Amino acid sequence: MTDTVAPAPHTSVDFWFDPSCPWAWMTSRWVDEVARHRDLDVTFHVMSLAVLNEDNDVSDEYRAAFARMLRYTRLVTAAGELHGQQVVKPLYDALGTRIHPGGETDADVVIPAALAEVGLPAEFAAHADSDAYDEQMRASHFDGIGRVGQDVGTPVIAVNGTAFFGPVISPAPKGEIALTLWDGVVAAASYPGFFEIKRTRTVGPIFD
Repeated sequence: MTDTVAPAPHTSVDFWFDPSCPWAWMTSRWVDEVARHRDLDVTFHVMSLAVLNEDNDVSDEYRAAFARMLRYTRLVTAAGELHGQQVVKPLYDALGTRIHPGGETDADVVIPAALAEVGLPAEFAAHADSDAYDEQMRASHFDGIGRVGQDVGTPVIAVNGTAFFGPVISPAPKGEIALTLWDGVVAAASYPGFFEIKRTRTVGPIFD
């Protein structure tokens, strides 16, 4: 008689991101790595650091970045509304690759290149400067943030319906350690009384 290993269970994951956030970017790369080895059903949703902080006391430099942040969130929201959920993750990937490991800070460079990569027409860039889908963008944002509270940021992930901020990681783990971390997150999410665990960051975003 041979022992059999039970397959890892199917896991439903919702992931809220702001394309501008390097921490959300690294967490999303980790989730991508896990999804290659585990049965995950991941749905990506927009949230907005500009909306989160619009009434907060933040530095003038950070507030000045809100306009650029909103261009990205508006673009992704419009893409999802007009072309369906299936374009949200590819567009996030195309934007984030240029913004984060690519280090490009000019949205007028990032946006046309990202649209071309995912096969959307150049004129779609106009949605980055339109508030036509702000209601939907804000609804997505508050759906995510409402599950974890206002005193957090991005990313927000929900595992089988239990949501939390983070995890905040740097760099994004790969291979077996990525799966070990994932199993720990799933275990934490399985306990209704688990709320918070944190330590001070000692490194910044490490892109590889």
